[in-house]
Amino acid sequence: MADMQAMVKDYEERMKKTVAATQQELAGLRTGRASTALVDNIKVEMYGSFMPLKQLANFSVPEARTIEIRPYDKASCAAIEKAISASDLKLTPNRNGDVIRLILPPLNEERREELVKIAKKQTEDGRVSVRNLRHELNNKLKAAKEKGEVAEDELKKLTAQSQKLTDTYIAKLDDNLAGKEKEIRTI
Repeated sequence: MADMQAMVKDYEERMKKTVAATQQELAGLRTGRASTALVDNIKVEMYGSFMPLKQLANFSVPEARTIEIRPYDKASCAAIEKAISASDLKLTPNRNGDVIRLILPPLNEERREELVKIAKKQTEDGRVSVRNLRHELNNKLKAAKEKGEVAEDELKKLTAQSQKLTDTYIAKLDDNLAGKEKEIRTI
């Protein structure tokens, strides 16, 4: 029985990680407000390999629609500019000495709707992942019952617990989506 509870806890942790990953993806969506999460994971080609921008520079948001990037190594400025230009942010970096500024233009209605669709798709992908984890857990529980490792009534309790976890984490995903959708539509 303790093994089964440990298995359920393991799957709960995996569901938490799925929600966190989806939340990170949503944070990377560009809204009208500047956020350092937009540039955190841009890959920059430096020293013969690709590195996340956050390992090469400090970020700040001095104004509501401006992100400042200060590279640790001034020699990396050109590579950082190139990576930002090539990213799907559709922003043009402005370099002033060793500081790179990104100015976010206001979003038009068409782009807002496009961003909402992207956010909904990312959230749906998260929901599918959580449901797949539930399905996988339930299959393992059924297999354990067939091997005689767990009784029928205990299987029902564990399956109900699995469903409750799934509902909880899907609700968290929906809350994250609602917040992001509001942010996209109101800025």
